[in-house]
Amino acid sequence: MKHEVLQLILGIVFGTFTIPLIFLICKAFIIQVDNETNILMCRFGKLVKIFKKPGLHFCFEKILPTCQTISVSLKKDFRTFEEIHINDLSGTTIIIDLWVEFNITCPVKAAFQVENLEKSLQSTLTSAATSILGTLEFKQILSNRNALNQKIKDEIKNETLRWGITVDKIFISKLSLLPEVSQQLFDTVAARLEKAKADIEEVGRLDAQLLEAETSSKVAALVAEAKGQYSLCIGNAYQKLAQNPELFDAYTKLYEYSLIKPHRTIAFQGFSDEEMFAMQGSLPQILSYDETSTFNPHTQNHFMQNISQKSTSSHKKNEISP
Repeated sequence: MKHEVLQLILGIVFGTFTIPLIFLICKAFIIQVDNETNILMCRFGKLVKIFKKPGLHFCFEKILPTCQTISVSLKKDFRTFEEIHINDLSGTTIIIDLWVEFNITCPVKAAFQVENLEKSLQSTLTSAATSILGTLEFKQILSNRNALNQKIKDEIKNETLRWGITVDKIFISKLSLLPEVSQQLFDTVAARLEKAKADIEEVGRLDAQLLEAETSSKVAALVAEAKGQYSLCIGNAYQKLAQNPELFDAYTKLYEYSLIKPHRTIAFQGFSDEEMFAMQGSLPQILSYDETSTFNPHTQNHFMQNISQKSTSSHKKNEISP
């Protein structure tokens, strides 16, 4: 009984360690190739074989210490290189981030033609961006980013092909300035906006003055024409009015009365003709008493004659209007 139990335990232990051991031994002789991946096998650092077909490949030489395998992915890959400092044509420091999409087309060149792909690619991109963007102003870089992306791509194309790499896309993902440069640029733009605002206001003021002057000129011409028409209408009215002598005389008298200023007129009512003649003789003395008063002898005589004719001796009332 004890012998059977011991065999069972030994079997479990043997099975537990044998299967992983077999797996490790097989793995030591198997080369696994993933999809879109190449495995380079080297002997003493020299390339001897390339495994391109996806799957498992037995290679007894893999376990030897003189053999080395290099896995090279052929899938599309991308890198982002941040905070690349570049001076534009006017010396303004610009900070850009470059996004690069590429894939390896020649795994042998990618493995043996370049020591450090990351640093080499970054150095080449920085050099190309500096040489291209350094010949432009900041505003030109802002407005032509798509064209600049293509120029940078064309600039590094030959160099990356020498490494077995094909660059598909490059674009400037971020463009910024140093804080102090940003403040200076903001102040410059604000000053230009203020100047443009002042120019627009000045042009508007001059246009308004010109329009006002033109309007005043047109109004003056219309007023002068209206005054001419007014005089012509008055003349026509007088001609029609003169056709009726009685009406014309009445209008003339009313017009003369309208010229009398009430605050400078002295009216006498209820006096006889003899008394009125005496008062007419004393009028120069009254006028000399009030030098500011005006007197029209012709109008005043008509006015006083009409009053004297209508006056009656029964009324002994004197009335003086200021």
